[in-house]
Amino acid sequence: MKELNPRVVSVAPEPGYQLLLTFSNGEVKRFDMHPYLGMGAFHELQDEALFRTAKPALGTVVWDNGLDLCPDTLFLKSTTLSAGA
Repeated sequence: MKELNPRVVSVAPEPGYQLLLTFSNGEVKRFDMHPYLGMGAFHELQDEALFRTAKPALGTVVWDNGLDLCPDTLFLKSTTLSAGA
């Protein structure tokens, strides 16, 4: 049965403000943060040291400054690298 709302189970920050994400349905995707870096508090993530603090929490990605992203946005707006089960 296909999972309707896959959630982030692991995240790896990559160069160029990319996030390598693994979702609860097994899919591996890459999310480009560039479009978000100019929006509100997300500009803080232009600090690469802060950007690299990304970690999974409660099904999404959070940073040490308290920012997070909607898990549905992460899933729907990322590029699939490998399909899940």
